[in-house]
Amino acid sequence: MRARAIQRTVRQSARKMRLVMDQIRGARVPEAYAVLRFSKKLAAKQIHKVLKSAVANAEQQARRQNAAFDPDGLRVAYAVVNEGPTLKRFTSAAMGRATPILKRTSHVEIHVAGEAPPAPKPPSSKAAAARSETTAPDSGGKKPAAARQSKTGTRTKARTTKNGSE
Repeated sequence: MRARAIQRTVRQSARKMRLVMDQIRGARVPEAYAVLRFSKKLAAKQIHKVLKSAVANAEQQARRQNAAFDPDGLRVAYAVVNEGPTLKRFTSAAMGRATPILKRTSHVEIHVAGEAPPAPKPPSSKAAAARSETTAPDSGGKKPAAARQSKTGTRTKARTTKNGSE
């Protein structure tokens, strides 16, 4: 089950909100609530609202489908903050000039999804086991050291150490 929530034109810059969003991306919903509750960033309050809305949307979707719902089983599957429209204002400056003030906004989008059950392992076939036994050569498939060739095409000699081993 997937559900999403979007809040548009939040009166905070996207750059500041992304710092908080990176902390909850991929986390379970109860863990994300805990991170947002104890965060000192102002963006955490807005993101908490959106996450709460996404969980409520998932609950409503489960009710419509008459399915079992467990909010603790949800995970933040997708969380992104995009830039919204910028409000352009001006303030007075020295010698009759005007200095621009950019009041940035952002769009917050969170998708929550139920955790998928673990994927079943493919059944092992007897043919694969028999194939591996018949193709395993006694020498491990390598040529003797004297017959190996390097990348340049010349033969390499077996190197010996002081005690005579390869």
